[in-house]
Amino acid sequence: MGEQAQFSTKHLIGIKYVTTKDIELIFHTADEFKEVINRPIKRVPTLRDVTIANIFFENSTRTRISFELAEKRLSADVINFSASSSSVSKGETLLDTVNNILSMKVDMVVIRHPAAGVPVYLANRVSANIINAGDGTHEHPTQALLDAYSLIEKLGPLSGKKIAIIGDILHSRVALSNIFCLNKLGARVRVCGPPTLIPKHIASLGVEVSHDVESTLRWCDAANVLRIQLERQEIPYLPSLREYAQYYGINAAMLDRIDKPILLMHPGPINRGVELSSDAADSKQSIILQQVENGVAIRMAVLYLLANRN
Repeated sequence: MGEQAQFSTKHLIGIKYVTTKDIELIFHTADEFKEVINRPIKRVPTLRDVTIANIFFENSTRTRISFELAEKRLSADVINFSASSSSVSKGETLLDTVNNILSMKVDMVVIRHPAAGVPVYLANRVSANIINAGDGTHEHPTQALLDAYSLIEKLGPLSGKKIAIIGDILHSRVALSNIFCLNKLGARVRVCGPPTLIPKHIASLGVEVSHDVESTLRWCDAANVLRIQLERQEIPYLPSLREYAQYYGINAAMLDRIDKPILLMHPGPINRGVELSSDAADSKQSIILQQVENGVAIRMAVLYLLANRN
C-alpha cells in the first residue's frame, strides 16, 4: 500500500464518530484491497506484526468470518474469543477479560456485545484499537460502510440518491449506522416499517418516515431490507410474522409492479418468506452477495488504517 492520509480516530466505534473524509479514505483503501482479494494470491504481509482479538459476546456468522478472513488476508495473528467458553461465565468482568487478553500483547480488539456503548466504554479504558462489530441496538459501523460502498459501486456518488431502509428499524443497529453514513455522503434516506417498529423521534436524524412499502420502493433507488429481530424484542410488536410478510414483505410481483430498476440489499441473515421472498432475494436486482464480498475489503481497509495510526 502506498502513502495515504491518516484516519482521524484511533478507534472505529461508530459512524457517528468518523468524518466524511474518513469514510472516503476507507472506500479508497478498500478499492486497493478488493484487487488483492480477487487475485490468485490473496494475502499481503501488511499486518504481519499485529495481533488482533475477535471478542464476540453474541452469535455471529457473516461478521465474524468476514473479520477473521480480512485479518488473515493481511497476515495478522488472530485470536478468537467466545464468551460462552470463557471466564466471563464464571463472573469475570468485561474490563478484566479484555485487559487479560491485552496483557498478552494484543494490538487490536474487534468486539460484538449485546449492550449498547461497550465499544465506547473500552475505548476510554484500554490502549488497543477498538473496532465495533455491533453493540446492542446502537451501531454496526462496518456493515454501514460495506453497504454504502456496495451502493457506490452500482449507483456512483450517493449525493442526492434515494435510499430506503425497510423493516425493524427500532431494534436495528444496522439502520442507525446506515442513516449516519448515508447522511454524511449526501443521500436522501427514508425509513419504512410498521409504526410499532419505527422509533418515535427518528425524523430528527434527517430521514423521512413511511409505513407504505410499495410507495417507498417506487420512491427509492435502492432498498436495504432488514429482518424482524425477534431476539431483541421483549414484548410482541406484531400480530404475527405472517401478517408482517403480507403487508411489509417484498416479493418479485411487487418489484414487477414498480416498473423501475432498484437495488435490493440485506445485511443478513435473511428470513426468506418474511421480509424478502426467495424470488426477490435471488433476483437480478439483488446485490446481497456483493455486500458479503465487499465486507472483507472494507474490513481489511479499516484494520489497515487503524494499524497505520500506531
